[in-house]
Amino acid sequence: MGTGADRYGTQRAHWLQKATEATPKLIETIRKPVGLVKVVEDKTAYQGWRCENMASADSVYTTSLLNNRGIVIDMGEHLTGYFSFTLRSLDHTPDSPVRLKFTFAEVPAELATPFDPYTGALCRAWLQDEVITVMTIPGQITIPRRLSFRYVKVEPVATPHFNYAFEDIALRAVTSASERPENLPDKTASIIKQIDHVALITLRECMQTVYEDGPKRDQRLWIGDLYLEALGNTYSYRQHDLTKRCLYLLAALSDENGYLNASVFEKPEPHPQAKQFLLEYALLYNVALLDYFKATGDRQTVEELWPVALRQLDIARTYLQPNGLMNFEKANREWWIFIDWKDGLHKEVALQGITVFALTQTLELARMLGRENELKDVPGMIKKMAQACRKHYYDRSSGFFRGMLNDQVSYASQIWIVLSGITNQQESQRALLGLDPDVHCRPGTPYLYHYYIQALIDAGLPAEARRKLIGFWGGMIEKGADTFWETYDPQDDYISPYRFHPMNSYCHAWSSTPVYFIRKYPEIFQ
Repeated sequence: MGTGADRYGTQRAHWLQKATEATPKLIETIRKPVGLVKVVEDKTAYQGWRCENMASADSVYTTSLLNNRGIVIDMGEHLTGYFSFTLRSLDHTPDSPVRLKFTFAEVPAELATPFDPYTGALCRAWLQDEVITVMTIPGQITIPRRLSFRYVKVEPVATPHFNYAFEDIALRAVTSASERPENLPDKTASIIKQIDHVALITLRECMQTVYEDGPKRDQRLWIGDLYLEALGNTYSYRQHDLTKRCLYLLAALSDENGYLNASVFEKPEPHPQAKQFLLEYALLYNVALLDYFKATGDRQTVEELWPVALRQLDIARTYLQPNGLMNFEKANREWWIFIDWKDGLHKEVALQGITVFALTQTLELARMLGRENELKDVPGMIKKMAQACRKHYYDRSSGFFRGMLNDQVSYASQIWIVLSGITNQQESQRALLGLDPDVHCRPGTPYLYHYYIQALIDAGLPAEARRKLIGFWGGMIEKGADTFWETYDPQDDYISPYRFHPMNSYCHAWSSTPVYFIRKYPEIFQ
């Protein structure tokens, strides 16, 4: 990326201060267990396991843990926060420590799948299991790490010489979502109401002191998640200061050359995941800034951050070739191009589309600010790229857009060309309606599926958008989801970018966008 003088050296401290001032207060509520469940193997259930109600909440405190192989506590819903408990003796004076293993799970399969020997691609420490030694009984213990779960399995791992049970269990749940979104109209279809409800919980759990991607794993701010969470927030919780904080944080923690790092951390002090350059996320920052301006009218913030948006367009200028195509091979060597977690996805065409999309959105932002004179070359770039896309990527016989380096037909390619505005409505409809998940490279995550729904809406296919939203997110609900998942493929329950499905985030920001669709487009979904 190159080094040199810090592009924003004089502004970073100010931006960081603005981010600090916009830090939301966390809303805390105390939640208690609703009962005990047992984990049952079921080949028809999601990932082969389900939880079955076994006993009431009272039994959590009357069940002896002595010589007990373990119990599974149900909190009744997905929660994010701090878990505490107190033990009591049921007979003799406690004369030794007690040692318990806790496993916290978002979905039942996490309770039944052995974590070791660990074969996943991410750090084993993300998995939510803890061994706790209790030295004093009674006495309250709070597990230090923040947890994200619905179920907790408790297994004694050392046997004392006295009988004991839980005296109390509590979860101090935290979120920055303080407003209560309006209920959907009574006439709204039941499945739409269910999807909206689960999406709202998903978004609530990810709204902490930044928009987190997943409260169980990663627990940081990514630009791609910020954009989608902010869309949902605008139509539900309306915590616009949270969006403002994230936009300022990302700017303050950008690379010295002015390009944005894709993700940032808050603790121990705000810092970036250094040199984590993700090409389309940097461009999507501009789109998030535009949507923030439309939602709030906060010109001061947008004016202050405009130089950052301006700089991200240099990415397009750097890789745009004389023939009007982005130099995919060069960009792919020098940046991470994400598009979707999907094995075998070829991203050349999608990159062209997402770049035109970002250029068009940034041009709209410039016009709203009265700064279009600073983007004099952009209209010409958009026109040149659109013409090149038609010339080199469009297969008129099939109606699909295919790459030159790889002629794969993917959902991602068609989606991003439609969203870019390169196609007319007839061409958009032909490309999208021609896609077949059994034949063409389909989405691997709700992240790309969000853009699929938006493309269908933009293409004038509202009935199809409604049908696909119900089929996809409703499919997760049918499989037991009480928050929406990081990865979901209706044909593969065990799909995981990390080679170990318990490592997946089962409450994930980019899955919460039905909130946005259902509430922004009531004529389609309500």
